[in-house]
Amino acid sequence: MIKSRTSARIFALASIVLAALSASAHAYDGLVKKEVFAMPSYTTVSGKTIKNLRVGYESYGTLNAAKDNVILICHFFTGSSHAAGKYKVEDAAPGYWDAIIGSGKAIDTDKYFVISSDTLLNVNIKDPNVTTTGPSTIDPDTGKPYGMAFPVVSFRDFVNVQKSLLDSLGIRKLFAVAGPSGGGIQATEWSAAYPDMVERVIAVISPGLEIDGYGVGMLNLWSMPITLDPKWNNGDYYGRDEPLEGVAQAIKLLTLTLSTNAGMGKRFGRNWAAPDKDPAVAMGDLYAIEDGLYKAGVARAKTVDANQFLYLVKANQLFSVAADVKKIKAKFLFLPAKSDPLFPPWMARRSAETLKAQGNAVEVVELEGDGGHYDGIFSINQATPAIKAFLAR
Repeated sequence: MIKSRTSARIFALASIVLAALSASAHAYDGLVKKEVFAMPSYTTVSGKTIKNLRVGYESYGTLNAAKDNVILICHFFTGSSHAAGKYKVEDAAPGYWDAIIGSGKAIDTDKYFVISSDTLLNVNIKDPNVTTTGPSTIDPDTGKPYGMAFPVVSFRDFVNVQKSLLDSLGIRKLFAVAGPSGGGIQATEWSAAYPDMVERVIAVISPGLEIDGYGVGMLNLWSMPITLDPKWNNGDYYGRDEPLEGVAQAIKLLTLTLSTNAGMGKRFGRNWAAPDKDPAVAMGDLYAIEDGLYKAGVARAKTVDANQFLYLVKANQLFSVAADVKKIKAKFLFLPAKSDPLFPPWMARRSAETLKAQGNAVEVVELEGDGGHYDGIFSINQATPAIKAFLAR
């Protein structure tokens, strides 16, 4: 019985963190179609050229004639553009924010045209519904994967590519940009990069205006298991055995550090992984939390590219709009989670004070729960009144 309950909890946790299932019982009306945006070349902020860049995107709702009803959704670290709805009726679950995207929901698709894109470096490169460019992509100049020769890119590069996508659709104004975690970072980056284009920002479980030193260090810890795996081979593993063990351990670490004592206690407690294997008897006998997080990491590692994970860590570490904050004109709604151990609410409040001091309209509403960082995904429905009111202003 203990093992059965633990397995269910493992699956639920893995879904929250890595597959990003929505808490909504009803999916966005209508099936979602994945599209691909391509650029012959893109020049990064650091001046490097990436040829044949491609990212996937999807949309919900209808673009009005003036093309001014657009809300851009940006995804989190292990997420993708699949924010709402289903690709097929038989899909097990809808997109990660289906609870707030759809007809009559907080982000009402009867009013707004909602668009969401895969980012550069998306870790889910083995998912057929994800299109992205990164280290695992074939370099057209060599015919081989870029590997660690891929240029370092930042969230500003993510935003610049999204801007080119919107330009191709004739969209010149964003009613709002929203997203959780890394998506909230992108939304904030948007407000600094294109201040005249962005009217509102909804930054959910985000660090505010920059990643602080602690966040940089924590991200480095997530990377370490990959770089310590001999099969990583300094990023040269394509065509060989991949560093799956390193990725699994990285995901296990990520999951634990974004959770809370209370949340993990509810899911695992001090239960044994197996009822007949006492951890006090043998070193190989594990507690449920050890076994559960590892198995979830192993399952998820099969869909993740190690190098893209590392490059995404770097992009997060680089985030700061502190030097550009005076350019920001948008209204802000910060939605931090009270129990978030990585980006606690004081970060949002500190950034809110900075923005208020220069005249921006800013609100901070805290999400309740003991899910830690994941409350910005799994418990986002509680923010429906705040989001609706903010979009109405």
